Amino acid sequence: SPQVQPFLPQWLAQPKRVQKCIKDNLCPISDVPGIHPRLLKKLQMNGIDSFFPVQAEVIPAILQSASNGYLLGRGGYRPKDICVSAPTGSGKTLAFVIPIVQVLLDRVVCHVRALVVLPTKELAQQVSKVFNVYTDGTGLKVALITGQKSFAKEQEMLVQKRVTGYCSLADIVVATPGRLTDHINQTPGFSLTQLRFLIVDEADRMIDDMHQDCLNQIVRAAFQGENDSGSNMLFQRTKPGPITAASSCCPQIPLQKLLFSATLTQDPEKLQRLDLFQPRLFTSVYSEQNRDGTETAQDTNNKYTLPEELSQCYVPCDLNSKPLLLLYFMLKMRFTRVLCFTNSREASHRLFLLVQAFGGVTVAEFSSRLTPNERKRTMKEFEQGKIQLLISTDATARGIDVKGVNYVINYDTPQFIRTYIHRVGRTARAGEAGVAYSLVLRIQERRFLRMLRDAGIRDIKKHPVKGNALKPLVQQYEGALCKLEKTVK
Repeated sequence: SPQVQPFLPQWLAQPKRVQKCIKDNLCPISDVPGIHPRLLKKLQMNGIDSFFPVQAEVIPAILQSASNGYLLGRGGYRPKDICVSAPTGSGKTLAFVIPIVQVLLDRVVCHVRALVVLPTKELAQQVSKVFNVYTDGTGLKVALITGQKSFAKEQEMLVQKRVTGYCSLADIVVATPGRLTDHINQTPGFSLTQLRFLIVDEADRMIDDMHQDCLNQIVRAAFQGENDSGSNMLFQRTKPGPITAASSCCPQIPLQKLLFSATLTQDPEKLQRLDLFQPRLFTSVYSEQNRDGTETAQDTNNKYTLPEELSQCYVPCDLNSKPLLLLYFMLKMRFTRVLCFTNSREASHRLFLLVQAFGGVTVAEFSSRLTPNERKRTMKEFEQGKIQLLISTDATARGIDVKGVNYVINYDTPQFIRTYIHRVGRTARAGEAGVAYSLVLRIQERRFLRMLRDAGIRDIKKHPVKGNALKPLVQQYEGALCKLEKTVK
């Protein structure tokens, strides 16, 4: 039966295209119009002299939407929401940090004007670090709210009680959903009524039902009347509706949503829930142009982009040979800086113990068993090359920017295409080369290849490893298993 083509709203069907290949399309920072000299200097001090394609497109778009100061959109209109769909490692964080810091530079009173919501603590930490670099010396304050400090400590970072009432201590809040909702509901004086930017990073994961309520709560809090104080009635926001003479006479701070994701859903129903206003989509997910400038028939299945320099292979295998294959790659093929994914915390712990018992490989595990400090330390040692193999679960590694991953190994085949995209996108970041290997059980092979094919990924090579190559490892491996049995008991 013919597939039903979904009806896509215009903004999804005709997005603004961003160049895929990072290396050939770097743009000198001085060529991007409208960036504050102070920020240009900061960028240079941090060794950044050119922007990636996504940054060069998105930074001016956000700046322009606030070109009349942050209280009004252009020409008094409400600014359009912005969605960005680009592969992992293409520079999305800086694409919102720079314009937001710039727009807020001339604020007088401290209020929460920008809120960034991220699915994991690690990502939130990473983003707040970048904000701290660019707000340093500006007087703008960034608060990180992820539950790593006690609730009371976080409250002290957000608000202060004075004789005149509560005042905000943060201009920019970077948060994870659970902790943020707690503060919206339980922290007196924590107000989002002046919120100008809502940034949802890893948006596809945030739209999933788990966090949908968090987004609703943010919007509710943003449009809550501040009746208790009485004085702010003039600036009280009402949820945007049709423009009337009455509604246009009192200025309202617009709330603009900026969504970023490597796998932005095309599902109109899900996007509907986000309640976007005249959104613009920037994407590097599209079909290639032919040499003569005509376009190849758009393959509607090409929903996902992978980094340009990534090579992908899969190794057909059976259950017993999986651990041997991993050891073979590490010891015989001498792979270095390998990030290895399993489907569960237990599997990753077991595999870690096994490789450790076998010996000869510096290995660590990276999962929610570890404290944040242990994770930080592990990450650092991996980046310094002290650890050659890092075994991780999806939840922990999603969106994390690990420096210098040479190989990603899918020890367990990912069940969903999104998981695959996010895993393999941990290597080949920022225009570097990288290789992804997937160990695929023979019974999974057809389904796995179909899943990739449906997503428009066709350049994965079969990479069989002969049984003979694994034989020399067997004896030591069986020894390691015995050793492991004993420790487990």
